[in-house]
Amino acid sequence: MESKAQKNGSLGDVHESIDLTVSKQKGFKRFLAFVGPAYMVSVGYMDPGNWATDLQAGSEYGYKLLWVLLFSNLLALLLQGMAARLGIVRRRDLAQANRDEYPKAINLSLYILAELAIAACDLAEVLGMAIGLNLLCGLPVIWGVGISVMDTFLLFYLEKMGMRKMEAFIIGLIAVIGLSFFIEIIFAKPHFGEVVKGLVPSKLNGDALYIAIGIIGATVMPHNLYLHSALVQTRKINNDRKGILQALRFNRIDSTIALNAAFLVNAAILILAGAVFYTSGHTTVARIEDAYKLLSPMLGTHIAPILFAVALIASGQSSTVTGTLAGQIVMEGYLHLRINPLLRRLITRLIAIVPACIVISIYGDSELDKLLVFSQVILSLQLGFAIIPLIHFVSDKKKMGEFAITLKVKILAWLVASLVVYLNVKLVVDTIGTYWTMHPGFTFPKVLIIVCSLFFIWLFAVMTVYPLTHRKERQENSIHGPERILIEKEMQLHPIKRIAIALDFGSNDEMIIANALKQGGEQSEYALIHIVETPTAKYFGFPVDDFESERDKEQLDLYVKQLQEMGYKAQGFLGYKNRVNEIVKIVKENKADLLVFGSHNHKGIKDWIYGETVDKVRHKINVPILVVNAS
Repeated sequence: MESKAQKNGSLGDVHESIDLTVSKQKGFKRFLAFVGPAYMVSVGYMDPGNWATDLQAGSEYGYKLLWVLLFSNLLALLLQGMAARLGIVRRRDLAQANRDEYPKAINLSLYILAELAIAACDLAEVLGMAIGLNLLCGLPVIWGVGISVMDTFLLFYLEKMGMRKMEAFIIGLIAVIGLSFFIEIIFAKPHFGEVVKGLVPSKLNGDALYIAIGIIGATVMPHNLYLHSALVQTRKINNDRKGILQALRFNRIDSTIALNAAFLVNAAILILAGAVFYTSGHTTVARIEDAYKLLSPMLGTHIAPILFAVALIASGQSSTVTGTLAGQIVMEGYLHLRINPLLRRLITRLIAIVPACIVISIYGDSELDKLLVFSQVILSLQLGFAIIPLIHFVSDKKKMGEFAITLKVKILAWLVASLVVYLNVKLVVDTIGTYWTMHPGFTFPKVLIIVCSLFFIWLFAVMTVYPLTHRKERQENSIHGPERILIEKEMQLHPIKRIAIALDFGSNDEMIIANALKQGGEQSEYALIHIVETPTAKYFGFPVDDFESERDKEQLDLYVKQLQEMGYKAQGFLGYKNRVNEIVKIVKENKADLLVFGSHNHKGIKDWIYGETVDKVRHKINVPILVVNAS
């Protein structure tokens, strides 16, 4: 049975599923118990979208944009640390905190943007997986895109195994990616003096700015902030000062190791592209497929491209798990809506597959890498809408207490947010300016651009200012809404005067009738219902003179007579044609206060075939239904 914490918390199925309050482990073993969430998050920092931006940056600019990767990593450490702090201290994920703080219109807008970011991320995963399978096995990319639907079942299986095994699976895939690129770098033999120079910031313009923003979007992804604030809550900690401080310290170490590992992987991809392609004059190698084909002849080994493809598949596969979890967090947090995780994954994956298939069918495989980079730019454009609320929440001393971020960290966070927003605004303005120049006159796309720009300006302004002008207490404690106090006078129900009893003339009739009599006693009236299901009765929809119909009427009259002899007020009603509609009709005509059904106890396919009557009836009437398990 799931606990109250699991029902109310983020990712309810695994919320506080790892209990650290009873563990007596200390030191390094204690730290290991906290290891996992940051590695799950770090997967998003080395997904196929990163590969596209890193390869393009390395092949076009050599090592010059390494500093952008380093900046993105430092940015990630700051922001993921704040997201983890929110989850540890307030036991709320970012989506839940947004719902608590902002009005409905703002929340709906933020939810749509978050879903858009997740869809963009999932698009990168789909394409990465498909490209990896194409490179390794020769499978057509469009087939790989279709096959990627099957990995929806992977998450379902991993969730059944438990959180620690899921984390172990992800860490294993990260190890495959890291080892593959470590070997690739050994083959490439880059000039490390030039690599170090690439860590020095330089001016960004034109394509370099576009790629840099893509790198930032690929590295610090909005959905990772939602994800981290939820995953840290899988650990049940002592909710006192000592327990919170310990959790913050260990998660800080965990994040530092995991995110720096992700930085090294991204740096390895960019360095590999710079060492192999840029230095040899292949500055137009922006496609993952081209990089794969050129690795073997330029490095002089057939192992390099195989490692490249294996790492790409591992990257896409690991990212698909964390993307699904982020989608679940966003949907539950903003909408208080829980749906089957498998269905959720299928919906998300189909949203990603459709644009991929459209691009492939129109342009072929040649435009896939541009689509990958574009998906990362979309992620970057959403980043400000996740960062700014997060800064507000972890700065709030009223809710965070002594664990609110310090003034220095707060200033640094706002400077980072301002820089990210500035870069994104500059990119959008430059892009719109180019479009305006190339398309003179007043056109519908220009009207759409103006409307969208005004909407985003409004949303950004309200999102930024609202928490400062409308400080309010946390309204909701769980996905089920605020805690409710039972009020005795509102719990008074009118007496049950009429009870309808649906019977199938089987061996369970006695138990069904007994339960109905127990609910109403001798003061109630009872309407015994049976639906005649002979072929002729179903066809005509009224009484017919056949053997089975006559027997049904005789049996119903016998039940009514016996109940009347016991002192109960009873009547019998036969229905014909459609079982559900006839039951609903008789219940309404008799103005019944309660309907009693017998359960069929079927499982699997029989439940689907035979068990739909109760479910359909309950949607058509507004009276309580008692289902009696008579077996």
